[in-house]
Amino acid sequence: MQSTLNMPQDSKSNDDDISESFPHLGQLLSTCSHGFFTRKQLFKRLPVLQWLPAYKLEYLVDDIVAGLSVALTVIPQGIAYAAIANLDPQYGLYSSFMGCFVYFILGSCKDVTIGPTAIMALMVQAHVGNTGVEFAILSAFVTGCMILLLGVLNIGFLVQFISFPVTAGFTSAAAITIASGQMKSLLGIPGQSNEFLDSWINVFEHWRDIRLWDCVLGVSTIVVLLILMQMKNIKGSNCWRIVGRYITLSRNAIAVISGSLLAYVLSDVGNVQPFLLTGNVTPGLPPFQPPPFTTTLHGRAYSFSEMIAELGSSLITLPLIAVLESIAIAKAFSKGKAIDATQEMIALGISNILGSFVSSMPVTGSFTRSAVNNNSGVRTQLGGITTGVVVLLALGLLTESFYYIPKSTLAGVIIAAMLFMVEFHAAAEIWRTKRVDIIPMISTLIACLLLGLEYGMLVGIGINICFVLYQISRPIVIPLHLTIEGKDVLILQVDQGLVYSAAEYLKHFVLKQATKQADAIIVLDGSHISSVDTTVAKVLVNMVQDMRDTDRRIVFWKWNRSAQCTLLRMERELFQNLFRNEDKLDAIIKEGFTHQPITVKVDV
Repeated sequence: MQSTLNMPQDSKSNDDDISESFPHLGQLLSTCSHGFFTRKQLFKRLPVLQWLPAYKLEYLVDDIVAGLSVALTVIPQGIAYAAIANLDPQYGLYSSFMGCFVYFILGSCKDVTIGPTAIMALMVQAHVGNTGVEFAILSAFVTGCMILLLGVLNIGFLVQFISFPVTAGFTSAAAITIASGQMKSLLGIPGQSNEFLDSWINVFEHWRDIRLWDCVLGVSTIVVLLILMQMKNIKGSNCWRIVGRYITLSRNAIAVISGSLLAYVLSDVGNVQPFLLTGNVTPGLPPFQPPPFTTTLHGRAYSFSEMIAELGSSLITLPLIAVLESIAIAKAFSKGKAIDATQEMIALGISNILGSFVSSMPVTGSFTRSAVNNNSGVRTQLGGITTGVVVLLALGLLTESFYYIPKSTLAGVIIAAMLFMVEFHAAAEIWRTKRVDIIPMISTLIACLLLGLEYGMLVGIGINICFVLYQISRPIVIPLHLTIEGKDVLILQVDQGLVYSAAEYLKHFVLKQATKQADAIIVLDGSHISSVDTTVAKVLVNMVQDMRDTDRRIVFWKWNRSAQCTLLRMERELFQNLFRNEDKLDAIIKEGFTHQPITVKVDV
């Protein structure tokens, strides 16, 4: 039997012909760095150089209005998210402006706003909420460094391992957990934990301590917010529609201002204090200084390495969740435009790094505020400058008024926002599309609620990967039975590439089919197999030897050169006469081999 590789007879030449070599390090580095320091790359990594020269004065009003709308949303949200993270209120505002300025220069999507979010605040609380603000600030710095590193090394593909069902389950669990954690503030009862189970246990343990007026104000806030949200659908003249849209956009600010005025009037004029208030907010701008690399907590001095050890798994989960949120939001508002994930990660990483110099906790893209930005008609990233300036003005001038913000009002703002983060529509969509995908979604949801967000995410990813591994370890092999030149031919066509986990399954299937037709020539069609690994090669060696021991014939048909060379390097003498690449089987059959096209019997 002649091999179609047409290799020279000289043994040394054969070895050289099938040898495998790694690329030269210098060549690899040259390829990776090619074009990195070019004008094109500069414009790509500094998007402001692309859109700012083309900026038109008529865009300015739209950008300022959008920036103000986002600022009216981020100020009450920032204070509320600081409470979720177990930090003082001002740290929510410290986290709300630096991302706006950085994204103005490095951001590639005009609608995205970077700042504190409910999910990130909850993740911070889970890891550093009880260890002091220094750990939260350091986690922002480390998170930024990790995200920047992922972006520079183009390792953003890692987020592709988080599927839509897992993301939907995680987001829903986070929304339920955050809303549950706000029940103590909504009802005016004591409690510290923001975890799902602990929050509800705390409610049942302190139900006798529920404060009536806090409860009334909190529930009223939720109802008012839901009503104001519908103002965007108001019918009437164009003027009324515009008014209704802006009322909807600024609904959070309206609710917080109304609650604060009510608390101020009752406490300063009526001399009664029916609500629990936010209390003192440290006035003034945060100092610009490096993040704390050492600290002292409860009389114990922590070195940098000890602080990093204390942060634990958040070093991985915070960057991944931040990247996932930010890129998903950028894609949602890109309107079909290609999103450079690397650039988004660089912008997000630098936002966190610089934010840590102004006492920020970890931040990422905010879907709520990005939606406000988009609905307000923002034209460019310049809108973020307006948002950042307004937040700074609030820190410098309005902190005394923040004292009167009722905690139940902030809780109502958060719960109202979380109601729309539970992915009911995603569950229906998954069930309609492919029902088995509901398993990783529900598993992620339950695991996040019971074990915590980061462990729940890992559970969901693990279950999803198990599904994928099972699929690739059970390739579909289509048996096709033919008679050519009076000989029985059994073609086994593998529908996908082979990896080590599929090797034993393939061997068992081939031997089982060969046993059913003892006189048939087995043709293993490799047209869909791009490569094989060492395990597959070793198992195929055993399979061929088993076939020979039982006097059965096998042909490897249409295997590409990479896969052939791998098998030849494993056992050259065994395989070198088994590979055939002819388009038709007739010529092979005449030489004593057999093969088959695609027809007759199909067994999966």
